Amino acid sequence: MARRALSVTVATFTATAALLVSGCGGGDSSPDDIKGAESGAGSASASASASGAVAAGAPDVSVPDDLDLVFDFAKPSDARSAAALADAENYIRALDHGIAAQDPEDPAYKYYSDGPAAEYAKSQIKAWVKGSWTVTGTDRYSNAETTTLSNKNVVVTFCRNQAKFYSKEIKTGKILYTEESPSSYQKFTLLMNPPSGSSQAWKAMAIEVKGEVKDCGA
Repeated sequence: MARRALSVTVATFTATAALLVSGCGGGDSSPDDIKGAESGAGSASASASASGAVAAGAPDVSVPDDLDLVFDFAKPSDARSAAALADAENYIRALDHGIAAQDPEDPAYKYYSDGPAAEYAKSQIKAWVKGSWTVTGTDRYSNAETTTLSNKNVVVTFCRNQAKFYSKEIKTGKILYTEESPSSYQKFTLLMNPPSGSSQAWKAMAIEVKGEVKDCGA
C-alpha cells in the first residue's frame, strides 16, 4: 500500500547532515541525516503566506474534500520563522495536491520546493500514481519548531500523525484502511530557503522523514 511505498522512498532520499548540525549548533535533537543541506540562502524577504495569504501567482494547492489536512501549529512571533513554517505547510499541501491530481510534474510542489525536496515530492507522487491510489482521511501535523541558521535558511521540524490517513483506490473508490501502529507517527525535518529572484515563496530544499517516532504519538 501507499504508506509502505512512502517508507521505502524516504530511505532512498536521506543523506548526511553535517552542515545542518553545525548550523544548528549540534545537540541530540539535530537530524541524523538530511539531503540537500548544502543549499545556500536567498533574499531576506518574507513570503506572503506567513499571514496565511496565498502569494500572487502561487499555484493551486487545494486537496480533495475527503482529505482533512490539519496543521496544529502556533504561529512563530518571528516573521522569517512564520514565513518558513507557512510555506513548509504549503509544501505538504502541494504534495497531496499532486497525488490527488495524479501528476508527478504538478507545478504546485515545484513552486514550494527545489533540489532533493522536489525529488522527494515527485517520487512520492509517482508511487501513488503507480498504485492507482489517491488520498483520503485525516493527516495531522503538530509540534512545529523552527531554527534559523547562520546562512539565514530556516530548519522546520514537526510531527505527523497519519493514523487516520488512508489511500483510496481511484478506480473503485475503496478505502484501504490500516490499523494505527508505531509507523503512524513520523517526524519531518525541512530545510527552507528564503525567497529569491521573482519567487515569493520559501522553498523546501531538503527533507528528512523519520518513522516510528514515539514522541510524535497522540
